[in-house]
Amino acid sequence: MHQCSEVHQRIARISAHLNPPIDKLHVRGFVGQQRLEEALTGMDLVIIPAGVPRKPEMTRDDLFNINAGIVKTLCFGIANCCPKAIVNLISNPVNSTVPIAAEVFQKSGTYDPRRLLGVTKLDVVRANTFVGEVLGLDPREVDVPVIGGHAGGTILPILSQVKPSISFTQEETEHLTSRIQNGGTEVVEAKAGAGSATLSMAYAAAKFADACLRGMRGDAGVVECAFVSSQVTELPFFASKVRLGRNGVEEIYSLGPLNEYERQTKQ
Repeated sequence: MHQCSEVHQRIARISAHLNPPIDKLHVRGFVGQQRLEEALTGMDLVIIPAGVPRKPEMTRDDLFNINAGIVKTLCFGIANCCPKAIVNLISNPVNSTVPIAAEVFQKSGTYDPRRLLGVTKLDVVRANTFVGEVLGLDPREVDVPVIGGHAGGTILPILSQVKPSISFTQEETEHLTSRIQNGGTEVVEAKAGAGSATLSMAYAAAKFADACLRGMRGDAGVVECAFVSSQVTELPFFASKVRLGRNGVEEIYSLGPLNEYERQTKQ
């Protein structure tokens, strides 16, 4: 509960800097499952960071038994109270919790694949940061598409499509790919049992939520990477670039040209 509260507080602080303050903004808090209906009724965007954090030597799959139950409960609440809401699902393992959420919504008769998005923005933030360090650029000036999933080897940064355009050596590509894939583990080990990424996850969650809100407002050209129901590959869910709009995912982009290393790693 403390971990979840900490993330919420940091998302709120970061969100305050993403857009000008809104005079009529109201913040309300709800505690306990008995107030879930009150918290969810009428919502247009629901962000789910709930769950236990990863600890040293734990994989995201180790979190499954606990976090899957939490996500299931919340998604039943969404289906009952705000079935048209766009859902940003952060709870790990995202590769598993998103399909679980889809199954809950299907059973409830409210499933709209456009409105269910697994948040992989942290992988993009890390990729932009690490590549920016190599190039000597502000990470905000770098754009690295990250496809696949949100766990270890399923994370694939498409370094051949980096903007600004640059060619990396094989050694640089392998090093950067490994560091981006294992960025979460690096944080968990550095915290030595005190939790997983919080501030960076809050930043990524706030940025992604802001993108969804801009899409819902009708802004054009809002593109993010997200883990969604997809036909880009043979997998039912896959992270790739999507265009966001009033109904969530308006368009899923193809992967574009991949180099030999990326094609082999993707398999």
